[in-house]
Amino acid sequence: MSGHKQGSPWAQMWQRLRRNHMAVAGLITLTLLILTALLAPVLTPYSYEEQNLALGATPPSMEHLLGTDDLGRDLLTRMLYGGRVSLAVGLCATLVSLLIGVTYGAVSGYAGGRTDNVMMRLVDILYALPFTVFVIILMVVFGRNFMLLFVAIGAVEWLTMARIVRGQVLAVKQQPFIKAASVLGFSHTRIIARHIIPNVVGPVIVYTTLTIPRVMLLESFLSFLGLGIQPPMSSWGLLIRDGAKMLETYPWMLIFPGLVLSITLFALNFLGDGLRDALDPRASHR
Repeated sequence: MSGHKQGSPWAQMWQRLRRNHMAVAGLITLTLLILTALLAPVLTPYSYEEQNLALGATPPSMEHLLGTDDLGRDLLTRMLYGGRVSLAVGLCATLVSLLIGVTYGAVSGYAGGRTDNVMMRLVDILYALPFTVFVIILMVVFGRNFMLLFVAIGAVEWLTMARIVRGQVLAVKQQPFIKAASVLGFSHTRIIARHIIPNVVGPVIVYTTLTIPRVMLLESFLSFLGLGIQPPMSSWGLLIRDGAKMLETYPWMLIFPGLVLSITLFALNFLGDGLRDALDPRASHR
């Protein structure tokens, strides 16, 4: 069977992904959400911190499509700018966890033996630490800082990534081509970077798409507790916290931010499921 007829593995993966309508819908939805967040200054005439105390909280209208909050700020504008923050936290904190987790897991799995055992016990210890307490300690030591969210969330989420990568590396390092590379005298760093990590990239990509919604939920949870984004900046989590306080009086303040966060999380999960199926080597035989 000719490889030219089959195409590259990535081309086959893309073909399988395109046949998954829910995954494609998730990808399109995410693209639109990112574009609207980036184009916020063009899409709305208001500033995210512009107040109109005389107007106060008003329901959706032609002038304010999603209504205003209790300070007279346009809710659509705050959601668009809040999307920038929530999506940025989701992407950047996931990249932090990806960088740490893949490196740590690959080294642990490749080293094996006592080194692997010690490294994994450290992961178990870190897992036992309460996440909220860890974030509070960081806030006390370093103060409230937007960039600190990336570090705090990424520093927790890398633990699961490390375990996944380690499990994959333990299987891959037994393959003949890894042993051949070792016999040829390649350095451990080169073997990990050039031969092992590229062969575990499939599960890493899938888990990355599933980590982003987890991170966004963590950011929302922290903002809900008052430990995340601080006013006048906004994020979807902060808007949900403010809306929850006034649910009975001004329900639109909770409904719209909650809806857009839910749509984003569903889209990411659909895309993650689609990538998992597309990267499954058995899929081509189904």
